[in-house]
Amino acid sequence: MENQTVSSKSIMLSKGVMLGIASILLAVTVYALGQSYDQPFWATLVSIVLTIVVIAMGLKEFKAGNGGFLKLGEALKIGLGISLISAIVYIIYFMVFINFVEPDFYTNMYTIQENSWIDSGMTDEQIDGAKSMYETMANPMVTTGIVLISSLFFGFITSLIVGLIMKKSNEEVTSI
Repeated sequence: MENQTVSSKSIMLSKGVMLGIASILLAVTVYALGQSYDQPFWATLVSIVLTIVVIAMGLKEFKAGNGGFLKLGEALKIGLGISLISAIVYIIYFMVFINFVEPDFYTNMYTIQENSWIDSGMTDEQIDGAKSMYETMANPMVTTGIVLISSLFFGFITSLIVGLIMKKSNEEVTSI
C-alpha cells in the first residue's frame, strides 16, 4: 500500500470527539425541552443521522488522504474507533449528568415507568417482576455497558455499509 498521509488514529479521535460532542448537545437539547425521561423519536432519528454522517466523513477523509483507497477492514476499524471514542465522551457527560445535574434520574425514571405499568393494567405481581428487572438494569454501570454496546453495534453496521459503498483497493485498480 502507498504511504498514508492521513492517520486513521487522528481521524478516529477527531471524528469521535466531534460525534460525542454532537451527542451531548443533542442530549442537552432534549433535557432543556423537558423530554429526558421519554426519549423522543426525533432525537433518536437525529442521533442516527449524526452517526452516519460523521462516520462517512471520517471514511471519506481517510480515503482522500490515502490516495483514494479504502479497504473494508480499514473502514470497519475507523468506524468502530469513531463510535468507541464518541461513546466514551458521551458516557463522561452522562456520569456528570446523573451525579450533578439530575442526581435523581433513576428514581424519577422509575416513577414514570411504574406509572406506565399501572396505566397499562399490569397486575401487582407483574409490577413486582418489572420492578426487580428495572432495579437490575437501572444503574450507571449497566447504562455504560448499554451505551458502549449499542454505539459499537450501530457503528459497525454504519461503517460496514458506508465502507462497502466507498471501498477501493489497489487490487481493484490493477485488475482493470
